[in-house]
Amino acid sequence: MTVLNQTDIVGPQHEVQRLLGRCLLRLQQYERLLKAMIAVQKLSGTPETLPHAIDARKAEASDKTLGTLVGRLMGDYIMKEGDELPGDTPNHPGDSIQFGFRMQLNLPAESYEALKADLRELVTLRNTLVHHFIELHDLWTVDGCLHAQDALTRSYAEIDRHFEQLGTFAGHMDAAREAAAEVMQSPQFLDMVVNGIGPNGQIHWPVAGIVGALRKAFWELSIDGWVSLDAAARWVSEHQPEQTPKKYGCSRWRQVIHESGQFELRRFTHKGQFGAWFRERSNATD
Repeated sequence: MTVLNQTDIVGPQHEVQRLLGRCLLRLQQYERLLKAMIAVQKLSGTPETLPHAIDARKAEASDKTLGTLVGRLMGDYIMKEGDELPGDTPNHPGDSIQFGFRMQLNLPAESYEALKADLRELVTLRNTLVHHFIELHDLWTVDGCLHAQDALTRSYAEIDRHFEQLGTFAGHMDAAREAAAEVMQSPQFLDMVVNGIGPNGQIHWPVAGIVGALRKAFWELSIDGWVSLDAAARWVSEHQPEQTPKKYGCSRWRQVIHESGQFELRRFTHKGQFGAWFRERSNATD
């Protein structure tokens, strides 16, 4: 085979470069979409930390290779039917509500294994294009360039097929997120987050809204480490009128103090005023 001069080979080489660039750009689109999916696939934290959870997961996935990302996809989001969810909920203190949210797509074992093998081939294709393409093709002959162009056309079709498939998975994930968003916007969910009242009516007293209001009243009104219960009740009624004993199944503020287990209540004369005084327990628990 005759090797052509530089002028003759420029056109075929440029076409190879164009097709290779198209493949790499599609691969980058695939990786970007995959990273975005992994970032929102599961989230956990307290009401305070949850808003930052997505940013943390985005940062964690930002430098991962395609092989690692595919492993995460097949290990966390796409799973075999019958596989149990991993017990990955972190420990958290009893005085905070911990939320955990994850999305999962279950496939029959045969389909799962076929997809896993298919994605493994995609990773191999990516590595070949990035690291070994020049080794496999003679780009200094027209025939070599034509063979390379054929290979790149087939490669792009394969990459594009995977990208469309991932888009379908992302669509399922978006639908699940929309359904979850509806739940999170429901009065029952908001009542749990804001007031610590679960859907079954059970009250998680350490994070109950009325307990938080009493804590704020204590910080505003305490005298030598104690605050009058009557004064605190008036402060809450003025500043957070929605926080009432009745909301939590209590008839009086003293019952809130007793049921919550978060405060110490005593009756004595303090600063010349006799009545019920309270302060937060140092060892308050559920």
